[in-house]
Amino acid sequence: MNKDLSLKWNLETLFPGGSSSSKYSEFVGDTETLCAELLKELRDSGASSPDVEQLTEWTEKLQIALSRLREADSFVSCLTSQDMGDKRAVAWTERIQTLSARFKQAADLYDAKLAEVPDALWREWSGHSARSAISFPLNERRDSAKEKLPPALEAVASELAVDGYHGWGEHYNTVVGRISIPWEENNETLRLSVGQAANKLDDPNPAVRDAMAAKWEEAWAGHADLGADTLNRIAGFRLKLYGMRGWNDPLREPLRMNRMSRATLDAMWSAVEGGLEPLKRYLALKARRFGKEKLAWHDVDAPIATSQAKIPYGEAAQIITDAFEQFSPDMAKLARTAFADQWIEAEDRSGKRPGGFCTSLPLSRQSRIFMTYSGTPGNVSTLAHELGHAYHGALVEELPSFAQDYAMNVAETASTFAEALVGDALLRRAESKEEKLALLDDRLQRAVAFCMNIRARFLFETRFYERRAAGMLEASDLSELMVEAQKEAFGEALGSWHPHFWASKLHFYLTDVPFYNFPYTFGYLFSTGLVAVAEREGASFSKRYDDLLRDTGIMTVEQLGARHLGVDLEQPQFWQEAVAKVVSDVEAFVELCD
Repeated sequence: MNKDLSLKWNLETLFPGGSSSSKYSEFVGDTETLCAELLKELRDSGASSPDVEQLTEWTEKLQIALSRLREADSFVSCLTSQDMGDKRAVAWTERIQTLSARFKQAADLYDAKLAEVPDALWREWSGHSARSAISFPLNERRDSAKEKLPPALEAVASELAVDGYHGWGEHYNTVVGRISIPWEENNETLRLSVGQAANKLDDPNPAVRDAMAAKWEEAWAGHADLGADTLNRIAGFRLKLYGMRGWNDPLREPLRMNRMSRATLDAMWSAVEGGLEPLKRYLALKARRFGKEKLAWHDVDAPIATSQAKIPYGEAAQIITDAFEQFSPDMAKLARTAFADQWIEAEDRSGKRPGGFCTSLPLSRQSRIFMTYSGTPGNVSTLAHELGHAYHGALVEELPSFAQDYAMNVAETASTFAEALVGDALLRRAESKEEKLALLDDRLQRAVAFCMNIRARFLFETRFYERRAAGMLEASDLSELMVEAQKEAFGEALGSWHPHFWASKLHFYLTDVPFYNFPYTFGYLFSTGLVAVAEREGASFSKRYDDLLRDTGIMTVEQLGARHLGVDLEQPQFWQEAVAKVVSDVEAFVELCD
């Protein structure tokens, strides 16, 4: 692996010229024309039930439009993330949201047309071999259409959502772009972006963490009124729309989007709640190592080593590809391509959006990965996580567009599985006690993140929606709910909390994915089961793993578990065993601490 890999991604191979790209402008314009023509066809078709030829033609056109829309949306998300000050990119975002609304109107009409097809004709058409690869999503769309408003009303909601619902979601980027945090370093006062400041929160030096934690909380408190207004408007829109559809449970949509039953969700959280004690023990031991009675919120993700060697980007690339190679040569090949062809934006610089993501470009048959790399083991894990997403995308790119549409929870399975491969490889090659302890600490940090931190987010959001139904909440109310949820999820194991976490976390503001929390825990625990199977079966499991990932767009999670693992996800046993495995590192951590 080339040690001089670029830390910047290459967007020019997609649409040259960035936010001023004429090629991108032409592509979006053609996609707008396609969506407009399809929408007109569907509107002009009248109230009569469609015939087989119409169904086939609309299905093909809608899938083409969907692929083009994903391509356009992925590109503009890259533009806005790499430079929050790119005003042209912001304008493109609004245009893509408008296009998405047009597409959704066409999709809603299409779905309504599916619902009008007589059952006998439907079984014949959807069951034809030409549609075998998309029969599941077709039936899913038909069933879902019966639960929504009439297409005309859904169209109005989509139109209003562009400047309302989605506009409020984009407001988070405006708020983040205004925040710069003063920081003294090398006798110089710097103004750090949110992304740069976040990397200081898990600095090995406790004085750096403590200082940044105070500045971080102060910065978000200073913008809390804007954050509270934004969250209230997003939740208010959702609840109004849900009420018009006759839905009385805010979890109904996210569960349906994740092809997951409430019984599975409850079984998972029950197992997590019952497995907290080992993680609380780990946090107490870590606090003792830090010379504290209890860890502060910002200590949880801090490395246990007092000094931590930085891992150069090129070395991280080699570690990841070597770990992938041990499981699947195809997975390693994908990673090498991503590094060599500059699919990854990892440079540590100001002006970038915080966080990380992987976005697929289905027509280009590529992905782009975004993060800020500072050389920590956690950064290496994040990089492996996003490459897991990219591998998942590559496995489904040959499928029809409808069959590529896998849910967030199973998407997180591929990413956390990739993380586990890298974590296991690092632990196996560790030589010193301190190195092993640091790696176990990193793994247990992730167990805490998925089983405690994510659970706190879920508890907060659930209770926020319960109270939002009765009216707007003030910033102080949201902070109170946040601390309450954190204390319950962590079992009061910490000595301080993060009241404004609700203001700082992007995931609460995403309008395309409500309840952007529990799918992470599902993916983490589900992938743990996959790792256990991989350990038992060895190299032969890689093919079964690929088959499972390819099926993620055409099955419920319960069907995936039954077919590929032989488990019932609505029962607690699988989840209890998964939780027991992820906390098993605590015993090894205890032994090394003694």
